[in-house]
Amino acid sequence: MEKVETFDRNESPRPPQGGGTRKPKRAHYKLFGQSYSVNDTKVGLAFLTPALILGIIFVVAPMLISLSYAFMEADISNLGAAKWVWFANFEKAFLKDPLFWTAFKNSVVFTVCVVPIQLVMAFGLALILNTNLKGNTFFRWAFFVPVMLSLAVTSMLWMNLLSSDGIINNLFQAIGIPKQGFLSDPKQALFVIVFISAWQGAGYQMLIFLSGLKNVPKEIYEAASLDGANKAQTLFHITIPAIKPTFSFVFVTMLIGAFRLITQPMIMTSGGPDNATLTMSYYIYNNGVEYYNSVGYSSAIALIYTVFMAAIALTSRKFLEKDNTV
Repeated sequence: MEKVETFDRNESPRPPQGGGTRKPKRAHYKLFGQSYSVNDTKVGLAFLTPALILGIIFVVAPMLISLSYAFMEADISNLGAAKWVWFANFEKAFLKDPLFWTAFKNSVVFTVCVVPIQLVMAFGLALILNTNLKGNTFFRWAFFVPVMLSLAVTSMLWMNLLSSDGIINNLFQAIGIPKQGFLSDPKQALFVIVFISAWQGAGYQMLIFLSGLKNVPKEIYEAASLDGANKAQTLFHITIPAIKPTFSFVFVTMLIGAFRLITQPMIMTSGGPDNATLTMSYYIYNNGVEYYNSVGYSSAIALIYTVFMAAIALTSRKFLEKDNTV
């Protein structure tokens, strides 16, 4: 007769043979006081790794190489013969190179002029399109078309329009105004590029402003109307404070974009006449690639300019975002 083994219900189950009880795998872990899922982290790392590798190869590594070249005397045709000169490139830029200061001044003048003009244009267009204007969609596309065009294409287009025999000079002559040397006059060339750049970029900033205006609650405007506020008071005391974070973002992005100007002067004026449109980005390109092949000196200029741009952008952002409450 078979022996039947019985168990007491109150008796704890026996551990499996060959070892103690197994600890369950941790499904979460803590880092800096936050709990994270192990599986989610693995999936995130799987998606992040390819982008991280590409970023290191094409962004981080070139930045580090450029940083090292800033302290070297290096020719692009013979990088193997590069030698350390430490701060000699920076001394040359600040004390021995007048073109450095010319390019720096042109970049600052361009930025100081184009940013407020483009900001006002973009915000004004957004205010117009935020109304029940007939043909609103058409005008939105029309204002945005210049943004979709290549900078090279628009530069060539404006070169033809502003030439001595172009449409604009012919119109001037027809109404009794003498021909203008828009791109050949050192006093006009930079400001002509300011206008063209503001015209082309305003459509993109307009859409950003428009999205910010759409998020302002209508109840605020209704309350202001009941209190007797006119359009100017509504604009300056409600609309602008309500989209102040948008203003901050647009201003900083325009500031950085203006400091990086290179395409228009490269195509339209080649930095002339008399270096009147030579910008820092174009001067860096000329030193490193086009004329002098001095990778070391161009890297030093790029480092100086990057530090300057970062300081201006961070200071501006901190000032603008000091109070983002309505």
